[in-house]
Amino acid sequence: MSDAPSTSAPRAHGSDGPAGSGRAGPHSSIPEANISAPSPKTESKKTVVRPGDRIFSSLASGSAVFISVIIGAIAVFLVWRAVPALERNTVNFLTSRDWITQDIEAMAFGVLDLFQVTVLVSIFALVLAMPVALGIAIFLTSYCPDRIKKPLAYVIDLLAAVPSIVYGLWGMLVLAPFLRPFAQWLNTTLGWFPLFATGSGSIIGGGTIFTAGIVLAVMILPTIAAVSREVFVQTPVAHIEAALALGATRWEVVRTTVLPFGKSGYISGSMLGLGRALGETMALYLILRTTSEAFSWSLFDGGATIASKIALGYAEFNNNIQAGAYIAAGLVLFVLTFVVNAAARMVVAGKKD
Repeated sequence: MSDAPSTSAPRAHGSDGPAGSGRAGPHSSIPEANISAPSPKTESKKTVVRPGDRIFSSLASGSAVFISVIIGAIAVFLVWRAVPALERNTVNFLTSRDWITQDIEAMAFGVLDLFQVTVLVSIFALVLAMPVALGIAIFLTSYCPDRIKKPLAYVIDLLAAVPSIVYGLWGMLVLAPFLRPFAQWLNTTLGWFPLFATGSGSIIGGGTIFTAGIVLAVMILPTIAAVSREVFVQTPVAHIEAALALGATRWEVVRTTVLPFGKSGYISGSMLGLGRALGETMALYLILRTTSEAFSWSLFDGGATIASKIALGYAEFNNNIQAGAYIAAGLVLFVLTFVVNAAARMVVAGKKD
């Protein structure tokens, strides 16, 4: 019997079990087979649109299309009804100052003076109303005590509910006599300036663009103030608190946070007021005194706006040709309002950028 120690069979390198078992150990250098399961296919999920969302989207789109169609239909109607009168017009419609429509075979009507009066009285009203409306909006949002803020805002908003004919009566019977001394002083002192020179209207009678513009400014004031106030209220509180934390005064807060934030809304409200001023009829119909003299760009001129001229000529509407002359003037007002609104949107878009 041999005393040599028995040697066991060599174990495979890295094997945990008996030789030849084929089981790889944790430190085996044999590459493992890729046994991971294939990843499931990612399926594209479509956004689920609820029926209510689809209905609302269709209604919103339909409303926008409907309004656009209505505006286009109005433009087509104005052109269609104005063409027969323009064909019989013996003068240039855009540059003539005449308005003779009694004889439909020899019509001579132009919109130049009407256009100029409309623009001057509207711009004058806007220049007066914008600073006052801005001050009202700032006061109500930043300075006014809470206990009187809402009542005061309601009172200002109620000015927009007053009928225009009431404004016209007030301007003719109350405001014109009250403004007479001031108007005479302006004409005497600043008469060298064309805007305050003696015009075709009567300063004593008060039927001038000066009186009409002030009444018109009161009429558009609540619109501008209401829109501006609603925009200023939306100023982020964090911006206001940050300015106060840096030691800003109340006016500095308004100047550095409220006004920059609400500038576009203020401009939009002003253009909305200008749109109303351009189309105002009854108040200016009662206040302005018509005249045969040429318009001289003076606040003490008389005359008529496009809208008030149309109201003055209502007796001629029984004849389609004569009515077409006034419809042609209405077409100019339609285009003017469209241009003003488009320009306002461009200005607001530029301010946002």
